[in-house]
Amino acid sequence: MYSDTDLERAVAAGAISAEAAGALRRYLAEKSATPVVDEEQFRLLSGFNDIFVAIASVLLLVALAWIGQDIGPRLGGEGPSLSSGVLVAAASWALAEFFTRKRRLALPSILLLLAFTGGVFATVAIGIGLTLDKTTLNNEADPRTVAMIAAAAAAVAAGATWLHWRRFRVPITVAAGAAAGVGLIIALIATALGDSPALRDAMLASAFLLGLAVFGVAMRWDASDRERTTRRADVAFWLHLLAAPLIVHPVFQALGVLDNNVSMASAVIVVLLYVLLAGVALIIDRRALMVSALAYVLYALSALFRELGAVGLNVALTALVIGSALLLLSAYWHTVRAVIVERLPEGLRAKLPPTHEVAVAAEARTA
Repeated sequence: MYSDTDLERAVAAGAISAEAAGALRRYLAEKSATPVVDEEQFRLLSGFNDIFVAIASVLLLVALAWIGQDIGPRLGGEGPSLSSGVLVAAASWALAEFFTRKRRLALPSILLLLAFTGGVFATVAIGIGLTLDKTTLNNEADPRTVAMIAAAAAAVAAGATWLHWRRFRVPITVAAGAAAGVGLIIALIATALGDSPALRDAMLASAFLLGLAVFGVAMRWDASDRERTTRRADVAFWLHLLAAPLIVHPVFQALGVLDNNVSMASAVIVVLLYVLLAGVALIIDRRALMVSALAYVLYALSALFRELGAVGLNVALTALVIGSALLLLSAYWHTVRAVIVERLPEGLRAKLPPTHEVAVAAEARTA
């Protein structure tokens, strides 16, 4: 199986012409009765070797972290070890030099990037904690100190992630760096507010605004590759996957969905919001928003059916309604999307992925 990234690399190397690559994409689109742009593809597996290398890498990294616990200084005497973070980060980069830079294995590259970022974050956080000679990970720690350490570790992790991107260009790296940036800002807010009663609301509001910012960055990456034939589309996918929970969680938290405080009115609002999110997902042709909000709407609908008296069947009825609706939407995704997008202003449509009808017309003109 060959991905769009493989085709792009083959064209760049001169193995095939751009016309041949385009013809192959059109053939696959006609075969599946839908354009490639609407499939929201991203490369995760190129073969079972990806799974094999991923399992081996996880085993090696876990072993190194375990060994590091015994050979390095620990936070608070019994906490995490500084050596574990250093070993995991160093090994992840070294493995990426072969399996990412040379072999281009997708799943191992993702795991190694996440391990590298986590290892750097842990190294900095534990190192600062040891320098301060305080046990910062127990219940008696000063919240401001913990938040300050988290902010410093997130800042260094963001910088390390940028270096990783410059070296390896793994699509998820941009989202990982953005996540570190989000963590940095939220940690700075926690540092400033401490135990203030306004901390929770401030963090939720900040997460929502940061989610919108990440969503805007994702849309810029998407707009740079409307046909979704290059690595930029994969970068946008991971950014959307990060932005979605940042946007959705604060909204549903404010409605009381996560506090077991679901009334009839709030359940209806949750469902209406999910319909709105579905509309946005259709317009931008990204399903991440719907997936991120799915757990909330399932819980709200279950509570709604329970309020209506279907106590024993509330979960089954919820699964039936949501499952049927999602399958119906999936079956008619391209048709519904075309109806919505074609009614949008021309300037906005020019920045969105083309609809099925537009893609077919373009192919007919170039044939």
